[in-house]
Amino acid sequence: MQGRDQIDTMLTAGQLERVPPSRDHADTMLTQAERHIALARSGVGTDPTGAYQLVYDASRKALASILENQGLRATSRGGHLAVLDVVTAQLDPPLGQALRSFDRMRRRRNSAEYPRPDTPEITPDDVMQDMEKAEQFIALAAKVLDQMSPY
Repeated sequence: MQGRDQIDTMLTAGQLERVPPSRDHADTMLTQAERHIALARSGVGTDPTGAYQLVYDASRKALASILENQGLRATSRGGHLAVLDVVTAQLDPPLGQALRSFDRMRRRRNSAEYPRPDTPEITPDDVMQDMEKAEQFIALAAKVLDQMSPY
């Protein structure tokens, strides 16, 4: 299995924990991600920052669904970055290019949640550009769920 060494290291470091593998829960997370996208699309004109947070959360849930299907979950120590690290360890190559924008989205969402006075406002264009990325994460997760066995 590609990425096993990194996953074992993250388990030992407490960045990941084992949970019962659940395809049902993975599917639920993908459904939630799709709903977040729909809600973000409807609210992007009135609340772009809120819509961006939903777009980011949809992305995170899509990638985390892969882990749930495998019986892995990021802990508070590993945070959202652990989700990206585990998925990347297993899918890059060949699908790493598709994952590259997640960390940028994570940082952008974080700066919106905890803004500094000079933090630029999130615009509807920002939301729509990353909504496309979030939809790609959902499609990627749906594609690989049947191909990745429990860890």
